[in-house]
Amino acid sequence: MLVFGGQSAEHDVSRATAVAVARALDPAKYDVVPVGITTDGQWHLAEDAQKMLAAGRDALPPAFSVEGDVVPVPSASVTVATNVVDVVIPLLHGPYGEDGTVQGVLELAGLPYVGAGVLGSAVAMDKIAMKRMFAAAGLETAASLALRDGHDVDEFVGRVETELAFPCFVKPANMGSSVGVSKARNIGELRDAIDHAFTFDEWILAEEMVRGREIEVGILGDDPPVASLPGEVVPAADFYDYADKYEDGKAELRAPAPLSPEQTTEVQRLAVLAFDACRVEAMARVDFFLRDDGVFIVNEVNTIPGFTPISMYPRLWEVSGVPYAELLDRLIDLAIARSQRRADRRGRQR
Repeated sequence: MLVFGGQSAEHDVSRATAVAVARALDPAKYDVVPVGITTDGQWHLAEDAQKMLAAGRDALPPAFSVEGDVVPVPSASVTVATNVVDVVIPLLHGPYGEDGTVQGVLELAGLPYVGAGVLGSAVAMDKIAMKRMFAAAGLETAASLALRDGHDVDEFVGRVETELAFPCFVKPANMGSSVGVSKARNIGELRDAIDHAFTFDEWILAEEMVRGREIEVGILGDDPPVASLPGEVVPAADFYDYADKYEDGKAELRAPAPLSPEQTTEVQRLAVLAFDACRVEAMARVDFFLRDDGVFIVNEVNTIPGFTPISMYPRLWEVSGVPYAELLDRLIDLAIARSQRRADRRGRQR
């Protein structure tokens, strides 16, 4: 079962990913059951959803109506599917999909699913909690300050000015694909960036600007996790924002990245450490900055990275010897194996 769409600001990204995955799954091995979630939270299960996916990223409008089952309660839709579904591929980016919420529903329904579990998904989605895990593991990160909505903005602005300096970045704590991220060059822009970030989450953070190259590593498996060859993102915009990732298509993605053998080995080692620090499983893309002094700064772990054939995660595994279709096969196998392991644990038996 492919679950796509969702209620987050990354709804459109999820639809694009679902189209690519649906087309790549071998029909001789899999019967694909698509389930679309609208932006208002309705779950839709219908036979003609295959045609919608095949039509492209705009085939599923934000509030769509299809022939078939329309199930407004998420748990009810999962119950309908449990009799026929062997494994679920959640292709939901951002809150209400990548943050452990849907993973929890699937755990309760007893359905194997691809990717990180509830804990790893939740930790990696929240940038504040994730940074704390990185620090506990001894990983170097960009300096940052956190703020909760309703607390003293003036004090926060003063601390950012003195402790982080300008320019800096302001981000919602729980969001991906650079949604809600702004670059602030002065106090006025900082206040605007804070207001903008709060439209997406109750918690935000300001982060120092790290000058360096953007390096990414794919992780596959979890016992042990294996790192791909690293790649490099060369943004076309001022920074690698949403438009640069998904709309303009002007960013350059280098796979593999032009790094020395020693740098490649080091960033792969750090990627595995970051993956383990957040208790992620099966799949992730770990993002770094490579400073001019040669130090890798871990930025974040993405538990459901972009998964179109031209996205960095599949491309990194392609150059590492794992083609797109095989990558999906491996992730599905990992999901089923994890479900079988957990079924044997006391307290998880049904």
